Amino acid sequence: MHETVQPAWDSRARTMKSEMGNDQPDTYLNDRLDWNLLRTFLAIARERSVSRAAMHLHLTQPAVSQALRRLEDRLGMRLVDRHGPRIEVTQAGIEVQKIAEEIYGTVSRLALADVDRDTDISGTIRIGAASGIDYPAYDEFLSEFHRTYPRIEFEVQVMRSADVVNGLQQKAITLGLTPRRTLPASIDARIFLRQRYALFCGQHHPLFGRDDLRIADITSYPLVSFNSDRVGGHLSPLAIFRDEMGFTGRVIGSSSSMTEIKRLIYAGFGIGCLPEHTVYDDVRSGRFQRLPPDQGVADVDVHLLWSRNRKLSVAESEFMAALHGFIEKQDLLTGLVVRRGSA
Repeated sequence: MHETVQPAWDSRARTMKSEMGNDQPDTYLNDRLDWNLLRTFLAIARERSVSRAAMHLHLTQPAVSQALRRLEDRLGMRLVDRHGPRIEVTQAGIEVQKIAEEIYGTVSRLALADVDRDTDISGTIRIGAASGIDYPAYDEFLSEFHRTYPRIEFEVQVMRSADVVNGLQQKAITLGLTPRRTLPASIDARIFLRQRYALFCGQHHPLFGRDDLRIADITSYPLVSFNSDRVGGHLSPLAIFRDEMGFTGRVIGSSSSMTEIKRLIYAGFGIGCLPEHTVYDDVRSGRFQRLPPDQGVADVDVHLLWSRNRKLSVAESEFMAALHGFIEKQDLLTGLVVRRGSA
C-alpha cells in the first residue's frame, strides 16, 4: 500500500478554498489542478502583462488568457484586475503566486534527486552567475571537482543580480555568483572574487598610445558601459565615480555581457570600465590601454550567495562544501601574498 504524501502547500490551498465557500471535496485541487495553469499564471504575475508572459512562455496571447480564465474558474477566485494592456494582481492572486513560487522551486529540484548511492554521487548543480566572471583558479577548481564527481551535472545561467536573488528565494538555483546587493534575511553571502575596476580604451581609440593623460583629458569622450552600470544597479559604484569626476561623454555602447563590452571598447566606440585582471593580457599585448586614475575606479567584488532555507541534495552539499573550502584556500593564499609583499 502506498502512502500519499501531501505537499506543504496543500493545507494553504485547502484553507483558501474553504474561505471561498467552495464545497468541492478536499482532494479536488490535488487531483484536478493542472500545474501548467499555475506556471502560466506565475509568468503573468511576474511580467504584469499577458503579452509579455506569452513571449516568455513561447505561447500565443489567447492561449495564455485562456489558461488564466481556466485557473480562475478552478480556484473560484479572481486573480488579476485588467487595466487595458496592464494588469494588477489581486490579493487572492498574490497568495496564489506565493504558492506557485514554492511549487516552482520544488519542481525545479526534482532532477536533483538522482543519486545512485551504489556507485557515486550524481545530480545537478544550478548556478546563477553574473556575466564575465574571469577567475582561472576557479576554473581549476571546477576541473578538479569534475574529476572527483564525474556524474554531477552543471547548469550555469547568466543572470542579473536581482534575478539571482529571486532564483535563490524560489529555491530554483543552488547558488549565485554576482556582485553583492541588498539581500533578504534568508540569503547568506561571502566574498568569492575580489576585483577592482579601472578605465580602459582600445587600440583603435584616439587616446590609445598617449602617456600624458589626466582625468580632465578623458571626461568628455564617449562611453561604453554595462547595463547594470547605473545608480541602483549592482555596478552603481562605476556610475557614481563618473558623476563625481564630471564625465560628460554620452554612452554610445552598452551590454550586459563582459565579452561584448570588451569588444566595443577594443573597437574604439568609447572608453569604459573593466575588472583589471580580465584585461591584463590585453594590456600586455597592446590591445588595451589603462587610463587614469592610477588607483582605479572602484572595487566591485563578486560574492557567493546561497539560501539558508534550501534543503540541499547530496550533490549540492558536496559542491557547496568544496566551494567554501576553495574560497578559504584562496583567502589564505591571498593573505600570504599580501604579507610577503609588505615584509
